[in-house]
Amino acid sequence: MAEVEDYEIIREGEAEILQLKEKAAFFNPVQVHNRDMSIAVLRAFVAKRKEEHEALANKRNKSHQENKQSETSVQNGEDASTSHLDEMDVVPEKDLNQAQATKTPSWKVTRELKPPLVLEALAASGLRSLRYAREVDGLGKVVALDNDKASVDCCKWNIKFNGASSTSNVEAHLADARVYMLTHPKEFDVVDIDPYGAPSVFLDSAVQAVADGGLLMCTATDMAVLCGTNGEVCYSKYGSYPTKGKYCHEMALRILLASIESHANRYKRYIVPVLSVFMDFYVRVFVRVFTSPSEIKNTPLKLSYIYQCVGCDSFHLQCLGRSISKDSTVKHAPAIGPVVPQECSDCGKKFNVGGPIWSAPIHDQDWVVSTLAGVKSMKDRYPAYDKITSVLTTVSEELHDIPLFFNLHNIAGTVKCTSPSLVMFRSAVLNAGYRISGTHVHPLGVKSDAPWDVIWDIMRCWVKIHPIKEQPHDSPGTTILSKSPTLEADFSRAGAALSKAQMKKVKRFLPNPERHWGPKVRAGRKITSKHVSLLGPEAINSILNGAVRHEGGNGAVTDKPAPEPEGIKEDEPSTKRQKTGDDEQANEP
Repeated sequence: MAEVEDYEIIREGEAEILQLKEKAAFFNPVQVHNRDMSIAVLRAFVAKRKEEHEALANKRNKSHQENKQSETSVQNGEDASTSHLDEMDVVPEKDLNQAQATKTPSWKVTRELKPPLVLEALAASGLRSLRYAREVDGLGKVVALDNDKASVDCCKWNIKFNGASSTSNVEAHLADARVYMLTHPKEFDVVDIDPYGAPSVFLDSAVQAVADGGLLMCTATDMAVLCGTNGEVCYSKYGSYPTKGKYCHEMALRILLASIESHANRYKRYIVPVLSVFMDFYVRVFVRVFTSPSEIKNTPLKLSYIYQCVGCDSFHLQCLGRSISKDSTVKHAPAIGPVVPQECSDCGKKFNVGGPIWSAPIHDQDWVVSTLAGVKSMKDRYPAYDKITSVLTTVSEELHDIPLFFNLHNIAGTVKCTSPSLVMFRSAVLNAGYRISGTHVHPLGVKSDAPWDVIWDIMRCWVKIHPIKEQPHDSPGTTILSKSPTLEADFSRAGAALSKAQMKKVKRFLPNPERHWGPKVRAGRKITSKHVSLLGPEAINSILNGAVRHEGGNGAVTDKPAPEPEGIKEDEPSTKRQKTGDDEQANEP
């Protein structure tokens, strides 16, 4: 049994956890951004769910009242001879009123809204589940799972450590998350998947465990795979091949969404994204899951292939399908393509092909605005308030119907010129009659519905004003500038060149709060000198020299269960540590 001095108390939000200094369960303080954003969206979901239920109940009531009025009018119009009742058929008014009072109409039976059930499939220390239970009002039971005995023991201690309210609302189980979700179909209103690495092995069971209209929250930290460094691995895990570009982090979001949609379609279900963000070193998506055999026919309309030019920054999307409306029927057919010639019309180079990716909107504007308003109204309850408000503010100003983006410095680098200021470039696009916005993924990212010939015409006009040195004749920039612009760009300041957040000087892209802010070493891994980029040289030296065994939540973990702290009893017998056939479920809370 461990002594009190073997533990440290970690407080985040309204929850506290006991953490062994030898780190029996994985814990990454960096994920406070992830947990705060999840709590904000979960609060919005609880409110939206209640609004939708009330609207459905009111609609049902209205329909019942209309039907009742229709029946009354029919009865009043009946012939007097047929409406005459014999004495034996007459029911006393008192008995009739009593019968009506005791009988519940069938249309009222389903009016009760039960509190949403939450499943955290990969709980580790249980901090996330505890914060959900303690900070989100209106939740039902929160179920925390893990397949590591030491992590489940730690989670149970932390539940008891947080008092009676947590003990009654949170329960921890030692189980394989995939098997548990498969054996509880459509049971949970909220399912949270936050693995260490790829979530791909959990998606099939997760989309089955979510109730209709429920919320699926999913994190992916394997950014090297999703962003194109290992494209073949990405295809094997997610069913999409990534292309390399400055938009790679948004592409990662869209690949993950396309993968979730693919898994959902196998069970006649589909997803509706409400918020999709790239933060720190991972992507996080929040989607609602619905069942509709007819709606999944529209999935090809939401997916596209990418044609990425290898010479310049231009990219084009090819939708997988199209719909044909005739009279009152809608038929689906393959898309007509390709959308590009063999060679880029701007620079003459070839195209790389990637995808399919999710090309429909990745955010719901109403959700984003309501979530942001909710965060601002509860500022003191979010430890990472500045970070999540900056992300939500930038997301709220994005063009949600424009997939991917380009980088202003990149297109200036292609033609070897000095980059125009973001305000001047945005003004030129707006003055040309097109829309433009920033993106939460990159400070210099630009989303616009302007076609690429307009973008390059603006750069040609800019180079005329700011001449450049002569470039090699076979370079993409030379080919682009050799063409005369068909559009005369107007760089005069446009009224909407700055977003509302920029005009109010709202901070949108915050620096990391400390050095080595990012992913930590996977639980169970032995720390070596190769982890210096994650932990820093001082922590590595102290660990290798034996001064301390673990540093900053990233030490090596043994397979044996952690000792139980004094004052907390555990009656459940120990079981052998379970492992899946794939990567071990070492997870962030």
